[in-house]
Amino acid sequence: MTNPGSVIDWLLDSDPSIRWQVMRDLLDAPDPEWAAERAKVETEGWGARLLSFQDEDGQWAGGAFVPTDFDPREWREVGQPWTATCFSLTQLREFGLDPASSRARRTVELIGANSRWDEGGQPYWEGEVEECINGRTVADGAYFGVDVSPIVGRLVGERQDDGGWNCERCNGSVRSSFDSTINVLEGLLEYERATGGTPASRKARRSGEEYLLRRKLFRRLTTGEPADERFLSFLHPNRWRYDILRALDYFRSAAMPSGADPDPRLGEAIDHIRSRRLEDGTWPLDWRPKGRVWFEVDDGPDKPSRWVTLRAMRVLRWWENQRRPNV
Repeated sequence: MTNPGSVIDWLLDSDPSIRWQVMRDLLDAPDPEWAAERAKVETEGWGARLLSFQDEDGQWAGGAFVPTDFDPREWREVGQPWTATCFSLTQLREFGLDPASSRARRTVELIGANSRWDEGGQPYWEGEVEECINGRTVADGAYFGVDVSPIVGRLVGERQDDGGWNCERCNGSVRSSFDSTINVLEGLLEYERATGGTPASRKARRSGEEYLLRRKLFRRLTTGEPADERFLSFLHPNRWRYDILRALDYFRSAAMPSGADPDPRLGEAIDHIRSRRLEDGTWPLDWRPKGRVWFEVDDGPDKPSRWVTLRAMRVLRWWENQRRPNV
């Protein structure tokens, strides 16, 4: 692969969950064409495979956040398990399972009736207590047509003074975190797509964006040093974790409806994305969180990743197209 065309062919020679996004975001295919490909997520490839592991009661692995057979030693010795309902739902959203499909509607109904959060037994669609979890619950719920406005109201009220969010707020933290903030931002954006949002939710989302932009997506505000070197590495699936490619893809997605120009403070992160492109035109997977999964969707760290490449290519395409001078 030495040119964009061959990279596109490599991406298309993949799973429906990647192909439909390539068609929409990189090839500008007509809506009916990419929608037809997207419909295959329910019946073919990774989407169908993940759905095959679903329990009869609508959950995955018998639990909302952790599997029913979970032992805390697993988290310490192996890593956090990723097979329970909340992470499976998020992955189906990222795959692009059509919310209008019969399987999606049935899943939402069953989870609402049967799933309870491990932390306090709350009904699934009422949310938990941590901002990271609730941000993803809002994103998944809004995407799949659930009324998650009570969780949104809670998140708006939990915003830190510096503009973002932190799951450690309940333990006394008064500073936001990159990880918590990106999870909440994605949820608020999905909520706005579904409902238009509220003045308060839109204001909160703008403040969360400003939290990241003031730090150029990865730097400490106090010293200018990287807040975490791993923010500059690429992982997938991100789960709850932050990296600059996830943040850039969020800003791209948020700007698409209005066609707004990218904020110039994204420029340093964009340059880093460009610098990591491999000679064959792809981008690598640098690492992935340890822990139990249903199956892998990449070939492993230090190898070209279709998911990372897709996200990097559409981010750069958006940046370059929107910043191109009018002629």
